[in-house]
This record gives sequence, structure tokens and C-alpha cells, in this order.
Amino acid sequence: VQLQASGGGLVQPGNSLRLSCAASGRAFSMGWYRQAPGKQRELVATMTRSGSTIYADSVKGRFTISRDNAKNTVYLQMNSLKPEDTAVYYCTAGTLVRPDYWGQGTQVTVSS
Repeated sequence: VQLQASGGGLVQPGNSLRLSCAASGRAFSMGWYRQAPGKQRELVATMTRSGSTIYADSVKGRFTISRDNAKNTVYLQMNSLKPEDTAVYYCTAGTLVRPDYWGQGTQVTVSS
């Protein structure tokens, strides 16, 4: 499975951004991880084809993951962005708790 992510960029705190990721084939679970400078890579959100989700506590209530199974595409709507959300965001595909495939990463920078 190949993954192509898009939608990163520079936004001011409090604003929104939407990430998209298209997979080349079917995937049981798709999601997003992120890695900030000097920190370990961490789960942001994942979603199965049937709609089960996992969110990191730090993004609950602000980020929403969704999928279009017909298009093998996953989205991450990020609202109320904070400077601490700044990271490289990676699209993933695999199981709900273990990514088997990784996209190339897209930079999200939250700064005034």
C-alpha cells in the first residue's frame, strides 16, 4: 500500500487545517501519527473501515478523523490548532493499533 498525504502548511494558533491521505489499496485501518522536533513519533488518530477510532488525549475535541472507503482516503480535520501541534504528520495504514505502511510526511506549523 502506498500513501500520499497532502494539506500541511503554516497556520496561526486557533485556526484550522485539513489533511488528506489517499491509499493505493484497501486498508483495514488508516490514520495519522506525528513527530515534533526532539520528540518521539506519536499516534494522533486512527480509524477502521467500520468507523472505530482512537484519538490521542491531546487532540480529543479538536481533531476529527474521517474516511471515504470508496476512495481509500482518510482525512484529519484539525481545529483550534496550538503551537504544540507543530510536527511532521504521517499518514499510516495497517491495524487500529499498529501501522504497517507509512506515507512521506507533511509539515504542519502552528505559529503567529
